[in-house]
Amino acid sequence: MNRWSKRYLCRIAVLAVLSGATVAVSVLAAQDTDAPARNAFGQPDIQGYWNFGTLTPLQRPEHQADKPFMTAQEAREFEQSIVSARQARFEREPDGPNIGYNDFWDEWGDGVGDNLRTSIIVSPADGRIPPLTPDAVLQRSAADEDVLSERPARFLLGGISKDGPEDRGLSERCLVGFNTGPPMLPSKYNNNMQLLQFKDHVVIVTEMIHDARIIPLDGRPHMDPAITQWSGNSRGHWEGDTLVVQTRNFTDKIASLSQPYAAWGSAENMQLEERFSLNGNGSLVYEFTINDPATFVEPIQGILHMRRSPDRIYEYACHEGNYALPGILAGARQAENR
Repeated sequence: MNRWSKRYLCRIAVLAVLSGATVAVSVLAAQDTDAPARNAFGQPDIQGYWNFGTLTPLQRPEHQADKPFMTAQEAREFEQSIVSARQARFEREPDGPNIGYNDFWDEWGDGVGDNLRTSIIVSPADGRIPPLTPDAVLQRSAADEDVLSERPARFLLGGISKDGPEDRGLSERCLVGFNTGPPMLPSKYNNNMQLLQFKDHVVIVTEMIHDARIIPLDGRPHMDPAITQWSGNSRGHWEGDTLVVQTRNFTDKIASLSQPYAAWGSAENMQLEERFSLNGNGSLVYEFTINDPATFVEPIQGILHMRRSPDRIYEYACHEGNYALPGILAGARQAENR
């Protein structure tokens, strides 16, 4: 039952009381169910396994610039069009670059869920990635060939050469997942994370590359700015029923915003805010704000909904089984010898 249905029931109960019926208990019950369940520390209980797979695109299609939401019917039609297009592409070119599997094997999630937005990005108002500043660089790569560029290669897949591992994408090197961020953004598979709650910490474990962010809630300051990390340095606190996580101290070897074959700027000066809250449908609403004046002319805000998963997440042993990376480099040496 969603939040609006509960409020409607409350109104019915109040009207019944005014008419002489004895329904005070029902009123209280309806009001109580509007509040999230709480754990032993009094925090909203958001612990568990969550899936953030969705067909909602990161950027809003340009022809829908003034349409932030879909209707339920439009959402069903949109979901079917995406599935049909992917299947048709697989049948047309099953051996094409970056296909590998038909749609059965992908894990994009069940459509758009209860988030009927036309894009994950909600600000700028047109739902698009804002322009870069004059000094920022957009790096692009490709699935089927190397794209010449200077190090560091900040994109996730592809490469700028095969001279060394530093020339390959960050996910090919098993350093960061292509959907784990932060911020977390959906991709082809492993769109899962586990959230654990403790009195003074929360832990976010992402299935892709199996990284764990241990986030203190005790008010301690961020680490010295000279200490940078792939996933930055996070500190959290509660604002009412919303968990707020603020992250900085990112390494300059990652981008402010990444997609598999594109990387916008450097995250060296980026500050990221993430907000986690439950809505009336039981979804975990994930909001993020990328604030990096050195890369974008204005901040980027996004919203996606995660749904509880009955499944567990499993170790993604990327480095432990990453035979592809030495294979890529060894193959290049063979080609050079020939």
